[in-house]
Amino acid sequence: MASSPCGGGNFDCGLEIQTRSVEQTLIPLVSQITTLINHKDKLKKTEKTLRAIQRVGQAVSVAVGRFVAVGEAIAAENEDLKDEMGLACFEARRAGTAIAQLTDVSSLEQCEGDGRSTVFSDRTGMVKAARMLLSSVTKVLVLADCIVIKQIISSRNKVLVTLEQLERVSTFQEFVQIFSQFGNEMVEFAHLTGDRQNDLKDEKKRARMAAARAVLEKCTMMLLTASKTCLRHPDCESARINKEAVFQRMRLALEQVIEIVTDTRSGGEARALPVSIYAGIKDFKVKVEGLRDSLYCVSCEAVAAQLEALMEKTEDFTDSAYTSHEQRETIIQLCQITRQETKQLINTWRHAQLLKAKEATDEMELSILKTCQSVGDLRRELHRVAVGRATELLKLHSDHLVLQALKASGGDGNLEAVADYAGTLTEHKEQLVETCRLLCHISGTEPLEITCIHAEETFRVIGPQIISAAQTLALHPTSKIAKENLDVFCEAWESQLCDMAILLKEINDVFEGRRGDKKPYLSLPRPGEQTTIAKLGLELCLLTSDVDSEVERWDEQDHEMVRLCQIISSMAYSMYLFTRGEGLLKTTLDLFHQAEVRQRSFSLIGFLIESLQGAIKSNASPGKDGSIYY
Repeated sequence: MASSPCGGGNFDCGLEIQTRSVEQTLIPLVSQITTLINHKDKLKKTEKTLRAIQRVGQAVSVAVGRFVAVGEAIAAENEDLKDEMGLACFEARRAGTAIAQLTDVSSLEQCEGDGRSTVFSDRTGMVKAARMLLSSVTKVLVLADCIVIKQIISSRNKVLVTLEQLERVSTFQEFVQIFSQFGNEMVEFAHLTGDRQNDLKDEKKRARMAAARAVLEKCTMMLLTASKTCLRHPDCESARINKEAVFQRMRLALEQVIEIVTDTRSGGEARALPVSIYAGIKDFKVKVEGLRDSLYCVSCEAVAAQLEALMEKTEDFTDSAYTSHEQRETIIQLCQITRQETKQLINTWRHAQLLKAKEATDEMELSILKTCQSVGDLRRELHRVAVGRATELLKLHSDHLVLQALKASGGDGNLEAVADYAGTLTEHKEQLVETCRLLCHISGTEPLEITCIHAEETFRVIGPQIISAAQTLALHPTSKIAKENLDVFCEAWESQLCDMAILLKEINDVFEGRRGDKKPYLSLPRPGEQTTIAKLGLELCLLTSDVDSEVERWDEQDHEMVRLCQIISSMAYSMYLFTRGEGLLKTTLDLFHQAEVRQRSFSLIGFLIESLQGAIKSNASPGKDGSIYY
């Protein structure tokens, strides 16, 4: 178990602190207690010193009292934690009282004349009280943190239940009703997990949480359009495959979030990242350079074996069909040089051991430098190859020609052309997947490795989904819903390419030593007014789908009311994209302007509806220009 941030191992509370909020809460308390117990044994007992010690002790006691009151209120509201939280609060209050008594030294006479135990006479008692206080306060905080975890689990469970209902719906009306509920639940889940992500101490967990939340955010829109397409075309096999893939991916992402917040896996085993070449080189260099301090800390065989494992991983580069002949030859040559230098190092190392040397010899020192240099040269070449490959691919796919061709072929109902372009997209997908794997090898940090793995998985999954969506459109070329569905999946592909460009820049920054603070990932606005906007955004998106679905059924597509409905649908979707930080609306002013235009359109539709109702009562019919013919 990790110790609390309480000045080293002196105050190990035996509880693992996983969040920064808990850690930051403890720091002031630790500072005050450290002031009390770390005074000099022969501190001059002036009135000023005594008053200062008493003030600190009283501050600790008052703070603990307020803290315990909050803890007890939490215990009262959470029956399953009531006993454990109550005991921790009791211990904290008792420790706070003990510290207040030990620091009650307001005058020299009181300090020396009444025989009571004080911070001066009973240092052991002070340390004991401090240990109890920090342990109990930490326990209260960790138990309170468990409540946050329970909230996330409860929110996930609600999302799962609604997700299952969405998967089983058979009518569009039922789907609209349940999806509205699902949208609200996803907004709540996004806020809870966003706060948790930003609070996690472990960078790897934050990166994994960001990846899972990105999947959930993007899949929400995919789920909407894929489900609508299935409802409109219930006998279409490609539409069913497309929809099932979205639901499966959302479930996996929800499960990953729970694994992160509970620090467990469904299989019961710890999640381990594959060892990258960068991590392997870093560990290899640590062992080699460690020989300067001790010739006997590791065996020659272990170093040789680690090098061979490292060389084996470079085969991901040399075996790639996309690596040029010149690049392949350079990598193989650098591997050979590294092997030779390591072999020479092991020879000098063994010779030094035979001489019973206590430290590295000059000859061995030279071999250490040459080995580290050769492996560094290898790392630079691998970085150059991976980054060069990624840069070329991003340029190649910047025009999105294959996606445009798939949309056009699907809209023409040309299944043969869709199949041809699907093959091209599959090839592009394999190139991107392999490039993400190579970037993972040279990324430089574990969080970036996780981001590379997420990018690889995203391309691997979205590629087939685009193809199934295109096949559906080709089978139903006049279906606006099928076209919208294909658009959404193509946008997800384009978005991942943009994310890959950002990832590439971050990898280069790390390699060149320019790593800065990465902005926290927040998929939706913070609580408050923006939360309402986010929920309305999902409602607007659903409205768009509802309107488009109904308008598609109308025969007279050039009717004025149809045209206005389509305009409002488009505006609603633009406002939804604004809540996600996407689309053409860039500022709040843009949003307000769009809302005003939409309101005027609603007023005009209201007028048309009144006219239509009047026409119906008079057995009249509306004209195509919106006028009424009697």
